[in-house]
Amino acid sequence: MVRASGVTAATAWLYYRSFWLALPLLPVFIWHFRMMEEDCARKKELEFQAQFKEAIQAVSSALNTGYSVENAFREAQKELRLIYPENARISKELLIITRQLRIHVPLEKILEEFGMRMQTEDVRNFVTVFAAAKKSGGNMISIIQDTVRQISGKIDVKREIDTMLAAKKYEFRVMSSVPYAIIGYMSLSFPEFMDSLYGNLFGIGVMTICLGIYLGAYYLGMRMIRIEV
Repeated sequence: MVRASGVTAATAWLYYRSFWLALPLLPVFIWHFRMMEEDCARKKELEFQAQFKEAIQAVSSALNTGYSVENAFREAQKELRLIYPENARISKELLIITRQLRIHVPLEKILEEFGMRMQTEDVRNFVTVFAAAKKSGGNMISIIQDTVRQISGKIDVKREIDTMLAAKKYEFRVMSSVPYAIIGYMSLSFPEFMDSLYGNLFGIGVMTICLGIYLGAYYLGMRMIRIEV
């Protein structure tokens, strides 16, 4: 919120020399704020995928040692409690699962609710296959191991892509700040030249066109550095 507000205020001042014009730029603020939210959500999603992988690996290990499916989830909760803090997303979810198991809620129903809360493709797929296998007496260990392999592969691919794009993302952030730096430099170094672009319809029109071109280029750049897996 603070960052988006700062960018909007800087845009209003540098392009129009008026903080009051931040109000007409409200759509720019909303757009920038939503893009930051999307980036934050992507980071949290990748973090949760890694946590979920650890959780089902712990469940698989417990099943290998002879625990029942219900007790395997209890053991996984105990194990991950040593790895992740209580406020971690997976810690909260495993705590909910174990509490529901204590009051004898069917595991299929618990996992179904878990999948609905997460709204994550990997979790929903795992819950669907897991519930079907439990009802039909399928190989639970094999199913969990296959899920771990799939999630691990997806996480590895995402990390490889992020590594390859890291330099490009940094270059993009630098290039995105260049127009602001140029306008700021020109305003300080050649104020008499820049004054002709403020306070009149012609100047406002020119700066609006420049801002539109910049926003279009910024949008295309963001699309180019975002690769979904």
